[in-house]
Amino acid sequence: MASYGAHHGEEAVLAGRFGSGAVFLSGCNLSCAYCQNWSISQRRDGTDLTAHELATIFLRIQTDGCHNLNLVTPTHQAHALVEALAVAAAGGFDLPIVWNCGGYEALSALRLLEGIVDIYMPDVKYGDDATALRLSGISDYVGRSRIAIREMHRQVGDLAIGADAIARRGLLVRHLVLPDGLAGTPAVMRFLAEEISLDTYVNVMDQYHASHRAGEIPSLDRRISPAEHNGAVQAAEDAGLHRFA
Repeated sequence: MASYGAHHGEEAVLAGRFGSGAVFLSGCNLSCAYCQNWSISQRRDGTDLTAHELATIFLRIQTDGCHNLNLVTPTHQAHALVEALAVAAAGGFDLPIVWNCGGYEALSALRLLEGIVDIYMPDVKYGDDATALRLSGISDYVGRSRIAIREMHRQVGDLAIGADAIARRGLLVRHLVLPDGLAGTPAVMRFLAEEISLDTYVNVMDQYHASHRAGEIPSLDRRISPAEHNGAVQAAEDAGLHRFA
């Protein structure tokens, strides 16, 4: 684990007033050239914890009043997290669990998470595999991520938000807009609208900046423009999506 605590920078439906209880896991199953948390994901800075130590952190997040437990980059540590969650549940833990992942998931692993995860929050990074391979080192990202998103939606459905404006259960998709249309936003939005749900809750993110090795790659060495972000939002609307963070 790299760090944990109340995170107020997440989507408002997660952060609310008291924050989302984020636990940042070390490592990642992707190798994104532009990763903004590369010291955690690529260098794997952090501390080894036992299941009981991690469960203690989960319970502390609940005691601190956070609205949910937000497991950040959890995929490659799913087995250890489930063990820790069982220990925490025995101690009274009952917050909604957010699976905050990169979208590159194994269907078999997701099926084991059914009934455990309340909110799936995957990135859908790319609309084509050539770009995924070049920028994240994954040759089958699009197909595998689409299978994963379908399974996530089957398990939890569209995002359900309570009277207090806090998400309780469902799918929340993140899509980071990249310079020069590299993320393939129109294809991503058409997939979500046509194969998942027109009520898919989407965060079309504008915070890209050149980080990690991005400065070495043409087009990635700059921030996106307002026009590029507006175009991505328009692509989502053109696809028929209407629920945005």
